[in-house]
Amino acid sequence: MTNLVSIFNTMITTKQRRALVVGAGITGLATAGRLRRAGWTPVLVERSAQRRSGGYFIALFGAGHAAARRLGVLDHLHDRTAPRPPLEIDRAGGSRPGFGMTDLPGKPWMMLRGDAERAAFAALPGDVEIRFSTVPTAIAQDADGVDVTLLDTAAGTSTTERFDLVVGADGLRSTVRSLVFGPHGRYLKRLGYMIAAFEHEGPVDGLEPGQGAMLLEPHRSMWVFTFADHNPTILFSYRADDVDAQFTGTPARRVREAFGPEPTGRVLGAALDSLEKADAALFDSVEQVRMDTWHRGRVVLVGDSAWCVTLYSGMGVSAGFAGAELLGAALEAAPDDVPGALAEWERGLRPHITAYQDAAPDQRRVFVLDNRLQVALRRALPLITRTRPGKRLAERVLGFDEIARTKNADIVGEALNRSARTGTREKNTLVRPA
Repeated sequence: MTNLVSIFNTMITTKQRRALVVGAGITGLATAGRLRRAGWTPVLVERSAQRRSGGYFIALFGAGHAAARRLGVLDHLHDRTAPRPPLEIDRAGGSRPGFGMTDLPGKPWMMLRGDAERAAFAALPGDVEIRFSTVPTAIAQDADGVDVTLLDTAAGTSTTERFDLVVGADGLRSTVRSLVFGPHGRYLKRLGYMIAAFEHEGPVDGLEPGQGAMLLEPHRSMWVFTFADHNPTILFSYRADDVDAQFTGTPARRVREAFGPEPTGRVLGAALDSLEKADAALFDSVEQVRMDTWHRGRVVLVGDSAWCVTLYSGMGVSAGFAGAELLGAALEAAPDDVPGALAEWERGLRPHITAYQDAAPDQRRVFVLDNRLQVALRRALPLITRTRPGKRLAERVLGFDEIARTKNADIVGEALNRSARTGTREKNTLVRPA
């Protein structure tokens, strides 16, 4: 009888441990799934009326690969890396061997954002509640829980519910962050660049099927990312002295202005024409989120809401997976001390995120260069790397050792091992998941 009472009480405690996850993107889905595995009852809310499965290219580095495996997400992913190396092209029609993302240490998996979203959704337990067209409008917390007012934008109705934890996974301009931590202006740090990315239907005119390419000019670039089994995606990136002005007019117009007035040539011209016809395109400023803390009481931010590392870092999805997995491990270790678990989670994660953010301005030069000398040096890379000394020199200039150390690190594994060395039975110490 005593055992039955104990089991019943445990079931009641677990049932009452509710978490609101705001944002059903990749990180939000992964976080909700990991919290469910940790014994929580997550409720996932999403501003959009349905899942957002589209998007541009992503690279899954070693850190994300390890976390995705633990989350059960990796089983639903595959590497779409194209078999052909990319070309470095110019407007006049010239081409030469190029240096691509898969030349980086660890050979990251290349895929699309929609691949990661679908995989995170596939790994989500079927009993997790998802509410679309729903946004938080007020968040108030005390020592024991969080009261959240949720607006159903489709029905125009509001309800206030109580949760033990609120997770903001709602992106760069996070509503949770603005409600709990303050206005966006305190935390968004512009890098002075714009990006436009979209899917292109079939091969780009002027390129053979499966042939990727990059056009590199001072302060602007175009990348054509090809995949083994999917349409290519195109990325434009350029410097903008007045970022706010970029949001007036259409994205296609602004990109054309950034790449004018010189003749475009065949490939660039075709890509610009395709942007004008694209049904959906990402067009945004390049910004980081810099915060002194990612948690306050029982509210925590994850992914771009907390630490946007920018597309230039290439670690957005990888860091999101790692953050979700580590958060679940921290709450498993200290289910009755949410603030303490969040503090332990941030201690394990922050050094890695800081490294990604600090490196992003330099790694921006992988995508868009500053001057003609840098363009000339990039063009020379395939020739330089034909010799062993030249290859070592190029790897040192491009920071290969740093990339291997940070982007391919098993963030969660390191945090768990560090906690194990300090004593797995101490309060607020992470434990290795089964």
